[in-house]
Amino acid sequence: MTPDSDSRRFPTPLLFTLFFLALFALHAPLLRLSYFWDEAGYYIPAAHDLLFSGSLIPYSGPSNAHPPLVMAYLALAWKILGFTPVVTRTAMLVISAFALLGVFRLALRVANAEVAIASVVCTALYPVFFTQSSLAHLDLAAAAFTFWGLLAYVEDRRPAIAIWFSFAVMAKETAIIAPVALFLWESLARRIRPADRSRGNSVALLFPLLPLALWYAYHYHRTGFLFGNPEFFRYNVQATLHPLRILLALGLRLWQLFGYLNLYLLTLATALAMFRQPLDDRQRIALPVQFAFLSVIMAYAFAMALVGGAVLARYMLPVVPLVIIIGVSTLRRRVRPWRGVIAAIALGFVAALFFNPPYGISLEDNLAYRDYIQLHQNAETCLEARYPMAHVLTAWPASDELTRPYLGYITRPIQVVRIDDFTARQLFAASDLRSKFDVALVFSTKYEPSHPLFDGWKTWQRWKTEFFGYHRDVPPAAAAQILGGRLVFEDHRPGQWVAVIEIARVEEARAPNAKMPGILANSGHPSVLLRQR
Repeated sequence: MTPDSDSRRFPTPLLFTLFFLALFALHAPLLRLSYFWDEAGYYIPAAHDLLFSGSLIPYSGPSNAHPPLVMAYLALAWKILGFTPVVTRTAMLVISAFALLGVFRLALRVANAEVAIASVVCTALYPVFFTQSSLAHLDLAAAAFTFWGLLAYVEDRRPAIAIWFSFAVMAKETAIIAPVALFLWESLARRIRPADRSRGNSVALLFPLLPLALWYAYHYHRTGFLFGNPEFFRYNVQATLHPLRILLALGLRLWQLFGYLNLYLLTLATALAMFRQPLDDRQRIALPVQFAFLSVIMAYAFAMALVGGAVLARYMLPVVPLVIIIGVSTLRRRVRPWRGVIAAIALGFVAALFFNPPYGISLEDNLAYRDYIQLHQNAETCLEARYPMAHVLTAWPASDELTRPYLGYITRPIQVVRIDDFTARQLFAASDLRSKFDVALVFSTKYEPSHPLFDGWKTWQRWKTEFFGYHRDVPPAAAAQILGGRLVFEDHRPGQWVAVIEIARVEEARAPNAKMPGILANSGHPSVLLRQR
């Protein structure tokens, strides 16, 4: 089947509309959620600055030097439709639908319609892709343009290669990995087979370096920093280059590619299928295409092991769908009941979306992020209602949630005293400065499984602490004891918690006759409220 006949059989406008409507329906309960973690900490403020000042360089906080394409897109959406979380999340779903359309077109081009449909279903339901679909981060947009760039590469359309990969790098700088990996793969292939001159995409593949260089030059001109503020560069580059840390990060990246959040189901099924003979009537993806995909996949794994202080799974979104496409194609080629296998894998992805695994995950990788937002909304509603004039001790990102009302947690700014985290060391240091704050908002800064795997492996715990910033947050009751206060609010979700601690002097900071929602008064002293779910 030719590309033209594919377009007639699966018209792009119809597919895009179907993908968007499906995503919108699945995400409808999540669209009004307040902004979460890195959204609140950087991307929404940066787009907010652009909306109200027209500045491509954020001024409400230090610039991280990320290219401005996604922030400009969000600012435009807000300008037209209004500045609300629903508009933001719907705008990101448009990008997600465009990404799924790219996955479909790519899989259809390198395999067939059955592989394309199954790959889109698996990609859409994979927890990391699902949650990122409505979050205002950069990685999904970079992935979307990367898929279209790969499609142009497979079809040998050089102007389109340059355009799509340029859009990708202007969404996020790390998207340059894909065209550079393809350039290196082509160079190696020509050395191995000098007679094969069918491809000569070097200029198109390297062209995205130009807009990226221009952006960095502009950023340097405006800020004096090339790759973001010094702390951002230190955390994401300088502090990541220890040999052992690189090796450990590479292992985590490979886990995110082949095992994370039930991806191991696809990997295991694919590996077992390789022991079966291919079915006579089913073709595989052409080996040059598989090798091109592999070059991009491995380039991302190695590059993301070298840089990135936080080893976040969303950084691998441009390549996880490539793993899915190859796995689905292999299963279809070698296993007759392959549809049933794919259905089981898809159900595994859905399960991982709702049920947390027995190992650490980033809260943004499944619906744990929704629990975080709801926990913080409950606690910060209490703070605003009962202690509107108080100075609140807390850590990031709650410090931003309390000082920026447009993030959706409060209606007016609350004064904050910020600490780094809720380790015993930080809390003991804060307890010596109790005159500086009236209330403490403490919370779990990471998902902690009830019975974590490898918890008894002390070497792994030491490596996590040394290389990946791991720490243990002090539980609410112990935090209250250290700070010399008492718990007035406590809320729990699986692997997460939040609490409000009242310091003795807080009576002076309360609003007259203020009521804390859900708190039972007892001789003027609110009792501890426990909400278990």
